[in-house]
Amino acid sequence: MKNNQLDFDVNHKKQNKIVFTKDIHNCGSFQLRPIDLLIDIPIISEWVSKEYAKYWGMSKMTVDQIREEYKDILSDSNVFVGLFNNQLTFLLECYHPKDDVVGLYYDIQNGDYGMHILVAPTENPIPNFTWNVFTVVMDFIFSDDKIDRIIVEPDVRNEKIHLLNKRAGFEYQKQIVLPEKIAHLAFCTREQYAEALKMNKNILKSNVINYEHINKFIP
Repeated sequence: MKNNQLDFDVNHKKQNKIVFTKDIHNCGSFQLRPIDLLIDIPIISEWVSKEYAKYWGMSKMTVDQIREEYKDILSDSNVFVGLFNNQLTFLLECYHPKDDVVGLYYDIQNGDYGMHILVAPTENPIPNFTWNVFTVVMDFIFSDDKIDRIIVEPDVRNEKIHLLNKRAGFEYQKQIVLPEKIAHLAFCTREQYAEALKMNKNILKSNVINYEHINKFIP
């Protein structure tokens, strides 16, 4: 893919264009495309209205209000939706820190890029599914060779996302007080992410070995 794949205008002609695909063994196929404000927002509004998505900050908004909010977000950011086996499954907001308030809280470096991610609710959880979504997002962003480091600023109360961030190699540096929340400021370079993936693979292999070892003694 071209190295400027994350920076483009989201317009009608490109709304259904798949910009990234990843197949994960024993899980399924993931794809990313630009958000379509007409067809995607009603689905996303159902997600953000639920308790688990309270940190997204849109729980009290109507469908029309959420659509207007994303029109504003798209003026200086990129927004994608993620598909899993052709079903809408997650939302990704990408932004340049220099265009965001978070850029006032640290020394921006060339190659910095910020993200927010929201995974759809499910009644039938798939093991490691959220982690797989997270790696799809990380792989997508780092597939742009201009990006060297990803920045996140999750709400300090959002323990679930902290676990995912740290598992992916994010280094938490400090707390910051943003207009809408108290947040952790965290960073992950390509090298840190690559090292985290190696560590996760080693842990998975170890668990499989231990499981097989235990099974040898099961009649």
